[in-house]
Parts: sequence; structure tokens; C-alpha cells
Amino acid sequence: MTGDARRVYTDGACRGNPGPGGWAWAEPGGGWASGFDPATTNQRMEIMAALEAARAHDGPLVIVSDSTYVVHCWRDRWWDGWLRRGWRNSAKQPVANRDLWEPMIEHFRDRADLRLEWVKGHSGDPMNDVVDRLAVRAAAEGRGDQGDAPPSEDQLGPADDVTRPSSGNSVGAPVDPVARDGRVPEGWRLVVVGLRSQRLAASPAGVVLRRQLTEILQAQRELHPELVVLTGMRPGAEELGALAALDAGVRLAVVLPFPDPTDGWAEVDAAEFARRCDRAERVVTLEKKRPVDLAGRRAALGRRDGWLRSVCDAAIVLSDGEDADAELLRTRFERALEDRGCGEELWSLEVPEG
Repeated sequence: MTGDARRVYTDGACRGNPGPGGWAWAEPGGGWASGFDPATTNQRMEIMAALEAARAHDGPLVIVSDSTYVVHCWRDRWWDGWLRRGWRNSAKQPVANRDLWEPMIEHFRDRADLRLEWVKGHSGDPMNDVVDRLAVRAAAEGRGDQGDAPPSEDQLGPADDVTRPSSGNSVGAPVDPVARDGRVPEGWRLVVVGLRSQRLAASPAGVVLRRQLTEILQAQRELHPELVVLTGMRPGAEELGALAALDAGVRLAVVLPFPDPTDGWAEVDAAEFARRCDRAERVVTLEKKRPVDLAGRRAALGRRDGWLRSVCDAAIVLSDGEDADAELLRTRFERALEDRGCGEELWSLEVPEG
């Protein structure tokens, strides 16, 4: 693409998710437009902003978005897989927001002069701030607007402040406390969870899964050099995730729900657990005390899984398709990632027979 390509910034906002939303695009030093939807989601407004920018500009174009959901769809050609699979995603579920993706994919397919770039939201980029404020105003006032010159201050919504989340996608929401949690490892955080099984890691199926996970992690490190794997060390999926991270030479953070998780284990198993934790870059222990009973420990594990959903950028879920707990984990991580515009950053791996 030549240096003559126009650069257009886009953003979406939503008052609740779902709720009233707004989208916007703007050219540096040039025109802009915004729009409103009375009942929508963050994801839809991000797609709509990019779609309207593509519709409004002919010729070489760079769309700059803070939505990984939008940018990765173009960059990693998710849409190719969607079309091959009959509009099913990698988890074999119907692609969300198909009604918006179909016209957007026409631009992906037919415009060799179109490129998308990612910018970190609320990182001080002036144009990202402009489109954010335009989208916020459209969502708040229930109407769109447009102009042929840069918007004036009274055409913008409120400037960013500490009541807004770092993602910039949900209007007026409180800051996520996890975003300020010093225990969250820095980097592109990929969580591995799923089926619990005492025998999986040593089984033929476990050997196959470990190799598959290692290959996935190596490929993801090429895309995300700052990759860090977050997982527990419970027997089954979590254990395999940790072993694959070590095999791949990827940074590993072991996340424990409470201290002394191996209390009551056989000595040899507890010692192996400790050795693997020693090989991790970091061990995060979320709660200060070990619960006294089984119900308390299960509740703490649930809170740990919620914490992982809050901080992850991607997830791999291992399941045999029958285990209810593993399937529930897959559903919850899928929803959490979709809510943050990262719906395609979830992989489901099926445990092979044998």
C-alpha cells in the first residue's frame, strides 16, 4: 500500500453491554461521522465504525481501531475460516454479528488497498481519543452527527477520566479493579483451562494434546512476542497447559486459588507440583487462606476462574464434549472474550479417544 492511503480512526461505545451505543470514524485534519443504535453491544459498534469508515472512503485506506476483534478478523483472516465453515467460528458456533460482518468482509475480499491497524485504546493517541469521544457522545445523546472539518470541543463527548475502563468501550462504567491488580502478569495473557482428569497427562490422548498445545503456543508467540500463559496446575487441562508452555519455552504464570493446594496429596505428587511451580516465571496466589472444607475450596476455584476470565486476552479450553464443568468453562470464557471484543481468541481442543 502506498503512502497516499488515507488514515481513518474508528471506535465504538456502549452504555451497558448490551445497551444504547454509538460508533464514530474521523480523519486526522478532515471529516468525521458518528451514529447511534438504541440496543446494541460494544462489538457491534466497533464493527459498525469500521464498516461505515470503509463505506465512506474510496481508494487506498488504513482503518485504525482499538478493537482486536475487528483488526484480527482482517489481519488473521478469520473471515476465511468463517466462510469455509459456513459461518461457524473455530468453536463450531454461529459467528456473532454476522449481519455486520458480511458487508464488512466484502471490503476485506474486494479491496486490496484496504489495511487495518490496531492502536491501544486510551494510550494518549489524539485521534483515538477523538473517535472515542464522538462515539461516547452519540451513545449518550441518542443521535449521530457528521462534519467536513475536525470536530469542535462542543461536538465531542466528555474527555476520558478515571470512571472509564481502560478498554474505552463501556460508557460510564467503573474502572475494573483487576486492571489495577499488581498480580496480573504483563503481556498478552492466554489462559489454558478445561477438563479435570488425574490420568490425562500420562495417557496417549494427553501426549497428543500436549504436542498440539505446544504448537499452538509457539505459533501464538510469533504473533504475540509478549505471550504469557496463565493456568493452574490441577491434573488435566491445566497441567497440560503448564507443561506445553514449558515445552514451548513460553513464559508461564501459575495461578493458584489459595495457599497449600497440594495439602493431602501423595508426597511424590506434591513434590512434582512444586518443581513445576519453580519453573514458572511467576506463581500467583489469589487468596490468603486455604478454605477449611471442600465447599469452600470449590468456591475459591470458581473465584479463581472468574479472575482468569477478567484478565485474559485469549483462552484455550480442553474438553471431551461431555464433561459438564469443562463445557461450562468454555461457555463462560467465550462470553467473557466476546464481551471484550476478542471472541475469536478462544480455541476449543477436543480430547481424542484413547
